[in-house]
Amino acid sequence: MFLWSIPFQLLIVLYLYAVVSTKKNYRAWPIYRIVSFSLGIICIATALIGPIAMLSHTNFTAHMVGHLLLGMLGPLLIVISAPITLLLRILKVNHARKVSMVLRSRYVQIISHPLVASVLNIGGLWILYTTDLFEAMHQSVLLYILVHVHVFLAGYVFTASMIYIDPTPHRTTFRFRTLVFICALAGHNILSKWIYANPPSGVSKADAELGAMTMYYGGDLIDVWIIIIMCYQVYKLRVLHLNEIPSLINK
Repeated sequence: MFLWSIPFQLLIVLYLYAVVSTKKNYRAWPIYRIVSFSLGIICIATALIGPIAMLSHTNFTAHMVGHLLLGMLGPLLIVISAPITLLLRILKVNHARKVSMVLRSRYVQIISHPLVASVLNIGGLWILYTTDLFEAMHQSVLLYILVHVHVFLAGYVFTASMIYIDPTPHRTTFRFRTLVFICALAGHNILSKWIYANPPSGVSKADAELGAMTMYYGGDLIDVWIIIIMCYQVYKLRVLHLNEIPSLINK
């Protein structure tokens, strides 16, 4: 298991290296972002290697814990750590411009749109748990890897499309994001209830019920933090706007 954990350890080391190497030219990188990135990587590693990952092959509840870590909590913590901002800080100007061009590209605009990101995230889960894909992925290593890569990437893009921490050229309004988030939250909760009543192929009824409750309540707990961050960001913008009004009047 230690060998499998090396890539995750390297990611944390690279993040710390980027923080230290840019310290002279930029203001200090917030400690909470370092902690958030480290915990996010740990969540992902826990979902993919170790006891929970091994147990998830035969225990649906353990699988659902892994789903929450890989597709929800891990992505949220990594988004909070602002990895793109840190990447732009460490790159040379010409390379940073290329990354900025990618962020402004039509492809990123489409993928990062809240509606598209929600469909990829929640829609992918519906396909996974309401078809034979769930049983098939445990019989194919390649399919298993592809599904887990999708779960993480879809969760990350969805979270990043809701809370703007890294540079986000293609932004949407708070009201629109809120509406999409409510629909995505409903889709996630409805799916958990569907699983409760209709266990995936190869999953016992008792295991499906416990796994569905884990998905329902665990997902809501993580979503609450996304809601808090979204509301806090809007609050900060409005306070900043109100503080600028007196200076504009004096001009």
